[in-house]
Amino acid sequence: MFITFEGIDLCGKSTQARMLVEYLQSRKKKVIYVREPGGTKISEKIRHLLLDKDHVEMEYVTEFLLFSASRYQLTNEIIIPRLKKKFVVICDRYFDSSTAYQGFGGKIDVKDIKSVNKFATSGLKPDITFLLNITPQESFRRKKIMNKAGDRIEEKTLSYYKKVVDGYMRIASSEKKRFKVIDGTKNVNDIHQYIVSVINRNI
Repeated sequence: MFITFEGIDLCGKSTQARMLVEYLQSRKKKVIYVREPGGTKISEKIRHLLLDKDHVEMEYVTEFLLFSASRYQLTNEIIIPRLKKKFVVICDRYFDSSTAYQGFGGKIDVKDIKSVNKFATSGLKPDITFLLNITPQESFRRKKIMNKAGDRIEEKTLSYYKKVVDGYMRIASSEKKRFKVIDGTKNVNDIHQYIVSVINRNI
């Protein structure tokens, strides 16, 4: 099974992804956790380039193609081989991030995004996608509380993130069977228990 976690920055998706990994390990399941961008030697180098604040001049198309290159490497080097070996693969972000961020949030036609997404994933789609939904204002509030310095992408404007959130909700609405939308302001353990209940019905 291929499970992905999506949402804007500080929505709690990484925490929930790791909690699910620990739960599945406790059930003696073969499971692997990967993140985007990253997850392979090549992809981690691309990640550094993408998030480096020295590259504020980076165009949306350049950004998208770098994400896609990282995704292709991760998919074919790690994800597909593990799925063939009957692993549960849990991925922190996947192609829906590109559709939401560079498509709805950026300036790239969503049709072009989807076309490249299909190529960059070798046609692979997640079985289940958990979308932890919070407002941009909540994301900014959490960042302030944590005194967290943002990377190049995290430091984009509030209006940009509003477009990203709207994009995520439109994607989820168009694929209701795959997406499970969760209120990201709920208690961490309550969210985890809901996720576990979904997985147990499907695994």
